[in-house]
Amino acid sequence: MAAGLVISAPASGVGKTTLTLALARAWRNRGLNVQCFKSGPDYIDPAFHAAATGRASVNVDSWAMDRATIAHLVSRGLDADVVLAEGSMGLFDGVAAPGVSGTGATADIAQMLGWPVLLVIDPSGQAQTAAAIAAGLRDYRPGVRLAGVVLNRVASPRHENLVRHALLEAGITMFGALPRHAEISLPKRHLGLVQAEEQAEIGSLIDEAARFVAEHVDLDAVLRSAAAWSPQPAANGLNVTPPGQRIALARDAAFSFVYPHMLEAWRAAGAEILPFSPLADEVPDASADVCWLPGGYPELHAGKIAANAQFRGGLRAFAETRPVHGECGGYMVLGEGLTDADGIRHEMTGLLGLETSFAKRRMHLGYRLAALAAPMPGHRVGARLRGHEFHYSTIVAQPDTPLAVVHDATGAVIAETGSRRGHATGTFFHLIAEDR
Repeated sequence: MAAGLVISAPASGVGKTTLTLALARAWRNRGLNVQCFKSGPDYIDPAFHAAATGRASVNVDSWAMDRATIAHLVSRGLDADVVLAEGSMGLFDGVAAPGVSGTGATADIAQMLGWPVLLVIDPSGQAQTAAAIAAGLRDYRPGVRLAGVVLNRVASPRHENLVRHALLEAGITMFGALPRHAEISLPKRHLGLVQAEEQAEIGSLIDEAARFVAEHVDLDAVLRSAAAWSPQPAANGLNVTPPGQRIALARDAAFSFVYPHMLEAWRAAGAEILPFSPLADEVPDASADVCWLPGGYPELHAGKIAANAQFRGGLRAFAETRPVHGECGGYMVLGEGLTDADGIRHEMTGLLGLETSFAKRRMHLGYRLAALAAPMPGHRVGARLRGHEFHYSTIVAQPDTPLAVVHDATGAVIAETGSRRGHATGTFFHLIAEDR
């Protein structure tokens, strides 16, 4: 029987990922099987989870997924001893209007699964107020249980004692306090954490985090606070159709943002995934019947992509007879040109007329609900696709036929409609699920 726990916080940037990785590795070092999940639309944290646990991690999302899908995904924790769901943003942060089974808030997942919440609180610049924040989160929503608190970036023993006593008076358990420790900070990038595969020392970094947390946190008490959890094996609840039988998937440092549950769903449906690297000037496998370019960081590699004539020519040749789809960064690469942050324009593949620029950065962030006006690989006209958009590029031109009518989570129509031309399609949002 597994023990389930949600790791959350009052806000982003307080140490949820570091604590999740440290707990996972520390318990794994004790011989426990640990399964992680990520609440919300994040493509990067699951790779860190896998590095810490040795087990694949996937996203669960209450705005985009129904309960059957979430039950199916979390059922992979059946054979684990400990199951950790890492939250996103603050505990109750989601969108204003509910989606399929919630607002996308971490609290939705905690309540749905019946797992208590371990709060990470950074009390920098405050003391007893940290206890007031914890008490407010504990009492804000019936059905969401608080296991206790771990403090992060505590300034001194005196600082720790002030917060500890205030938490005790509020009836909240404090499992430990972490002093500031720069050696376990994960590098940042404008879209979040640097990817796990980009860090040669990720194993030693997680080991150091596990050692540090084990020294300052009562791991046994945290484990006892987790909820006993024995789910029934779930039938396949993923409503996902593969884009093809043999899928050529761009996969390297420029094309890496793809949700693990999507790849698993494609394989479960019998599809074969054939990775290739545009940065290595490779072309889609000739036997593939569709090519998929996920998002990533094409703007950091735009010069190399523009110089790789074999890749660009091979993709154009592929698209003459077979579908090619791009998401976010992949969509940009399907366009005519991409201007980087220094104002330098790089020629892309030209399968679509899209022109994008990072010279004038503007954040585009949020859930997306798209009604397809034309088919795209794996999805028919009229399909309602749920996804998430997060990028800093600006549309300079988007001249092709719109692929979809796209709304944000408030129901407002947005300009990022995606495009289609010939066999090429693209969207700025990353697909999470299709409505049933």
